[in-house]
Formats: sequence, C-alpha cells, structure tokens
Amino acid sequence: MPRPPLGMHSLCRSRRRSVICDIYKQHGTSSRRSFAVLASRTYEDAVDLLNTLQTPFEALKKQRDTGTRPSETANSELRKYLDQTGYSQRDLDRLNVIHVAGTKGKGSTCAFVDSILSQYRKSHDIPRNVGLFTSPHLIAVRERIRINSVPISRELFAKYFFEVWDRLEAAASKSEVPTPKPVYFRYLTLLSYHVFLQEKVDAAIYEVGVGGEFDSTNIVDHPAVAGISTLGIDHVFTLGKTIEEIAWHKAGIQKKGVPSFTVSQVPAALTVVQERAKERDVESLTVLAEDPRLKGVSIRLNASFQRLNASLAIALAETVLQKLDPDFEVHATLLPKEFVHGLEQVLWRGRCETKKEGDITWYLDGAHTQDSITLAAKWFHDESFEKPGARVLIFNQQGHREAVELLEGLFKAINTQTSVPFDHVIFCPTVPSDTLSYRDSMNLSTDSAAVAALEMQKKFAKRWRELGTAPSTTIKVLPSVEDAIEYIRSLKQQGEPKVHAFITGSVHLVGRALGILEGVEAL
Repeated sequence: MPRPPLGMHSLCRSRRRSVICDIYKQHGTSSRRSFAVLASRTYEDAVDLLNTLQTPFEALKKQRDTGTRPSETANSELRKYLDQTGYSQRDLDRLNVIHVAGTKGKGSTCAFVDSILSQYRKSHDIPRNVGLFTSPHLIAVRERIRINSVPISRELFAKYFFEVWDRLEAAASKSEVPTPKPVYFRYLTLLSYHVFLQEKVDAAIYEVGVGGEFDSTNIVDHPAVAGISTLGIDHVFTLGKTIEEIAWHKAGIQKKGVPSFTVSQVPAALTVVQERAKERDVESLTVLAEDPRLKGVSIRLNASFQRLNASLAIALAETVLQKLDPDFEVHATLLPKEFVHGLEQVLWRGRCETKKEGDITWYLDGAHTQDSITLAAKWFHDESFEKPGARVLIFNQQGHREAVELLEGLFKAINTQTSVPFDHVIFCPTVPSDTLSYRDSMNLSTDSAAVAALEMQKKFAKRWRELGTAPSTTIKVLPSVEDAIEYIRSLKQQGEPKVHAFITGSVHLVGRALGILEGVEAL
C-alpha cells in the first residue's frame, strides 16, 4: 500500500480530513487517475480530488524556510496545462477579461463590475453572460466561479471539474515523464476558463489571487482592460517588504495595447505602476480620483475608499461595454441607470456585513491585512459606538507569519477609535464542522497539530493581555467558531440586553460564521 505523503499521518488523526486520507491510502499520490476512473463523479468527489491538490503545511513550511517564492515558471507551466485542456489564447480572447489586482478593494471592485454588467445585461442582452472568478470562497468552493452573479451549481462544478481532469489525464498518459496536476488555485483558474468558455461567457471578471505578475490569472495575454485598486503592504513573504516591490508584482497584470486604470496611490507605488505601464506598452494608463457622477448614488458603506473602488469599477465596466456594445456611450456628467442600480444593489458577502439575530448584531468583515483591519475597525466603531450593549470580538488568523502583527494592528485601531473596550474577546480556530460543507472548508496548508492544540489562539490571548486590555475584559480561547457563537448567544441568558459581535481577521473565519448563522451550503 502506498504511504501517504509527508504530513498525512497527522492529518489522518483528524476525522474531518479522513476523506482525503482514504484517497491517499487507497491510491497513493501517483495514482489519482485510478481514483478518478473508479469513483463516482459527484460534487463531493470533485472537491475531494481538488483538495488533494492543496499544498500541505510541511511543503509550505519548507518553501518559507528556504525562501522559495513564486516565479515566472509557474505561469509557463499553466500555459501548458491550458493547451492540454484544448484551449489557446485566441479562446481566452473571447472572454473579454476584466483583470483586477490590488491590496485593498480588489474584491469589492470586482463585485461592483459584476453587478453593473449584470444590470446592463438585463436591459440590453449584452454581455451574453457575465463570469466572475474570485478567491477565497466563504463556504463552498463553487462560489469562486459565478455566472450572472450566481455560483455555478454543484452539478455544473462536478461536470466541468472532471472534464478538465480527464483532459489533463489524457495528456499525462502520453508523456514520458510524470506530469503532476496544477496545484489547487491554479487548477481552479484553469477550471474557470473551461466553465466560462463552455457557458458562452463573453465578459469575465478575474480577481488576482496573490500579487499579479506570477499569479495564475495572469496568463491571459489580451484582456479587455486591467485595473489596479489601492496598493499597500500584504503577503510580504511572497511579494516583498516594500511598497515598491509589492507594486511591481501587482502592476504586472498590465498588458501591451490594453487600457489600464488605477486609483490614487502613494507616490512610491504610483511611480512603479507608471514605470511598469510604460515597460508593458499599455494603450493608456489612467489614474482615477472619485468619479463625480457618483454624487447621489447610494454606495453600500458610504466611505471614501469604497467610492474609489466604485469609481474604478465604473471605468472598467465602461471600457468593456465600449468593446461589446457599439451603441454604448460614456456620458461625462451622468451614469446610466444600469450603472446606478448595479452600484447600489451590489452585495459582497463578508465585507462590512451586518446581521441581526434578535438582540445580537453580528458585524462581519474578512479583513486580513493591516490596512483593511484598520478600516474594518473604524467601520465597526462607526456602526456600534453609540449603541448600548456588550461588545464582543471574535478573531482568528491561521497560517500567516504576520498574524500576531495583524492582531496588534486591530488592537491599535480599536483603541484609536474609541475608549470603550471589548467586554469579551474570543480567539478560536477556523475548523470546519462535520455538518456544514467540511470538504469545501478543508485547509491542508495549516499545521493540524498546532490547530488542534490551539497554539495560535493562545498566543493571541497572551498578546492581547500584554497590549493592555481593560481588566474587566473576559478573554476566551475556544475550540471552534461554533463554540464562539454559542458563547455569544449565551450572553443573553446572562442578562446582557444587547450584544454587538465583531468577527474579523480572516475570510475563512467569516465564512464559517456565516455558514453557521445562516445554515446554508453556499452564498
């Protein structure tokens, strides 16, 4: 019997990861083809196989320890996989890709563009279909691939997943050397191209995963337009420690002959974006301020940074519609009604989201960078400061070297906003339950032993105390998000008239919380 790969023994001790262990035990790492042929082809089977493409914690740790970073070879390999699935750059041209990178606001920008194009489609039948590819997912992996603002169905995900898998298997069988599958995110990117082309998508919005230059979404040579949202410090191990290094990566999505847009940036970042635009020979680079046509438009979370994201989205949507619809005209002083409706009706789950549950108000934001956690803290303050009741924090960040620094940034931001302390602070791992899409939530890139021992959460609790929290604050380390939510609900039984619960630090954390609060399989 083949031995599981390094680290799988510890994973097998976790019942939630038993499905993946069974695959490895039965077929080994070199026999995924056998599993694909023998097993049924349900959504669950597809996600199980997809999870075998995750990079395990031990491999990631080795990469970090040796300083191994992404390089251009990763995308040259993905281009080969694209060819093996039967597609060329000419095929990708049919998608009219709207490519968006950035540190803050790239997800919101993509959501705005998606909503605008979907509204325009309803009244003009253009685009024929709108695709949206984002990451990470909140609850179900199929949320990452949307058509006309809706996650593709379980049935479509499974169908197209195995079509791509079979094509790669067929190519591998003809190769004289072992040909591994692309890793998790790259496979999903490849899958999205297949889905969108098969479903006749002719406007596809792609959110960069990490960086830009070497991101797997960056193999499209002729996008319709490129957009770069606000730049800041994030993913320093992968992208670099300075704003200039990070801007270099993110500005790498700009392409020859393609119009490019960005928003106002700090001077050091803007200089790099401009240099890379010149280097890539873009059609044009436009630096946007807030669009004056937004006056009177009700943007959800009416903050300057969100209106800047909306301004970028307007420019991107206008550019692609000028290409798709000969009758579309840009008006200097007025936004089309479809744009207004799209901007006002967009809902980007898990970002500055509030939910009422009786006398408990949940405030959810998946902020996971220093800049975004500061904005999330301000949003929570503005929404809850003058309201009576207990204030509770649920925080987690797993697998990032900067996790403690992120917590420190949150503490500083909260204390800058208000002198009112949290009454309760809870740290818990984002572990999936056995009842809510645990396959989709599985994360093999974290240290399973450390998660089980609550090592990171204990560090968070210790550091929060050291930072000088109020003596009256109750600090808890709990084993799961479910336990944290039940603890908050129990506060009502202890006599708290109102509770304001702020959940932040991780998209995965917010996704788990929403899955529990709503009892849904996907968002």
